[in-house]
Amino acid sequence: MSPRVVSLLPGATEIVAALGLVDRLVGRSHACDHPPEIQALPALSAPELGDAPSAVLHRDVAARARRALAIYRIDHDRLAALAPDVILTQTLCEVCAVGPGDLAAYVDAMRPGAALVALGAADLAGLFADMARIAAACGAPARAAPLIARLEARLDRLAAAVAGAPRPRVVCLEWLDPLMAAGNWTPELVARAGGEPALGRAGAHSGTIALGQLAAADPDVIVVAPCSFDLARSRAELPALAATPAWQALRAVRTGAVHLADGNRFFNRPGPRLVDTAEMLGEILHPDRAAYGHHGDAWVRW
Repeated sequence: MSPRVVSLLPGATEIVAALGLVDRLVGRSHACDHPPEIQALPALSAPELGDAPSAVLHRDVAARARRALAIYRIDHDRLAALAPDVILTQTLCEVCAVGPGDLAAYVDAMRPGAALVALGAADLAGLFADMARIAAACGAPARAAPLIARLEARLDRLAAAVAGAPRPRVVCLEWLDPLMAAGNWTPELVARAGGEPALGRAGAHSGTIALGQLAAADPDVIVVAPCSFDLARSRAELPALAATPAWQALRAVRTGAVHLADGNRFFNRPGPRLVDTAEMLGEILHPDRAAYGHHGDAWVRW
């Protein structure tokens, strides 16, 4: 019998789908929205915080962390009724998605043999390893290798397309107030797309930076892709930062090389669409060499 799987991480849900195992999913998180057919599944989580400007969200998250309060509510009764054999969650960021701590009340009552699989990929190698872990947990380990091979082949084709071109210095911003330079897999994606990461380290958590640090780095290109924000949300929040003299003095701003990207669907979701993100960066950095059709839908020039 195939295992019953609950995914509480959007990237993991997309991995399950890419493996061709959507039929094994019986529940999802509130944030799992792709592919479209999984939205018919029951949502088992909800955020405790509502929409608010970047600075307010950052303050509220920090306040809840200090008081050891959860950021997400879990419908434990509904989760128990689904009786999953596997629950997919994550340990990378307690703010971005449901983690094991949010499931403590359920884990204590889990039926024997049920597995909690906590993913923590911080780079592309970790992502591909997590794909293999998910395939194994879903009872189909042989499906991982072909998926990984397809994704690596796309990355190789992108790297070949931009090989030999000038490599602009790039900063990807993962949050706007306070400013955060994207780490984890993003510097790798920039490098695969023919750029040089100017801030943020591959495999390291995204870190808060001062505007002065961004000015000192003075990158050729800035990509604004805040975590959980779509294009419209980023467009609405950027003007406050853009009004500052330090921002206006940046090389990328003066030359029109600032771009907005959909962080929610792409940059910040550790799943197969990180390869789409690399291709998107290729379009931004080397439009004469890379064209994948993402402009307008997934990224725009600001």
